[in-house]
Amino acid sequence: MLKVVCTLASLLFLVQASFAQNQVALTIDDVPNTSAYQANGFESPLMRTTDSLRIPVTIFIVESKIYATDHVVQNFALLNQWIRKDYVTPGNHSFTHRHYSTVGFGAFTRDLLKGEAITGELAAKAQKALKYFRFPYNDLGTDSTQHDSIARFLTEHGYRNAPFTIESSDYMFNSLYAHYLRQGQPEKAAQIGRTYIEFTLTLFDFFEQVSADQYHRPIRQIYLCHDSALNARYLPELVKKLRARNYTFISLGAALQDPVYQHREYYQGKWGYSWVYRWMEDKDRRSALMKKEPFLMDIYEEYKKINSVN
Repeated sequence: MLKVVCTLASLLFLVQASFAQNQVALTIDDVPNTSAYQANGFESPLMRTTDSLRIPVTIFIVESKIYATDHVVQNFALLNQWIRKDYVTPGNHSFTHRHYSTVGFGAFTRDLLKGEAITGELAAKAQKALKYFRFPYNDLGTDSTQHDSIARFLTEHGYRNAPFTIESSDYMFNSLYAHYLRQGQPEKAAQIGRTYIEFTLTLFDFFEQVSADQYHRPIRQIYLCHDSALNARYLPELVKKLRARNYTFISLGAALQDPVYQHREYYQGKWGYSWVYRWMEDKDRRSALMKKEPFLMDIYEEYKKINSVN
């Protein structure tokens, strides 16, 4: 009996120790990026980067991007390359990337199923399951009725919603980064890249602390970013700095084994908030923490200014 008790105690210690480590899953939305594929010589800079990193990656695919340029054959081949990578888990991000709260249940679910037509076939050929779905804009609907309806639909069709805990508005940084490169200002582009890394690490600090306060332990984080030139250049630096903070990179499936992802979601609106907030029953606490979340107003204002001109 004592031997059994000791064995159980050892197993419990190992489980607790695994959750005490800093762990993060890397997820990349809006794959494949075909907008500059021809200009890049029909090579994916981000794919070269992820090849070099040797970490698990989950990609969320928007199939309409295959048809976004005149090079459909090459774009199709790019998607196939992504899915066949042994470190890649494919996920569905819908066909056209529309807001669920705007288009409604019928149109959205049709778009969702359309978004698996090619991806599902390529995944099957690569002997991979297509079981994760991420909502465009992380918009799960305007109210509890829409939330519940789509949750049932996902379950019925063998999907699990892919949450995130940390994202750093990398689309804004990428817009500025690309702008300054086009303007022939590589120094300013590099500064944007460095600011992106610093800001992302600040957000990791913030959500680590919130998680520790809420759950009294580190949780397995899920980082959301996008298929972009910015991440092709700066993702290795982010990975290096996170490793220096004793982070290990795990698959999305491994991250979702953390019991925190079984928590009830109390937020029932359309905005794409971190799941760390969605799990908070106390609305006042949620609101107070959201107001404390780091934000770079100067980057936001610069992003608005540049995109109003372009």
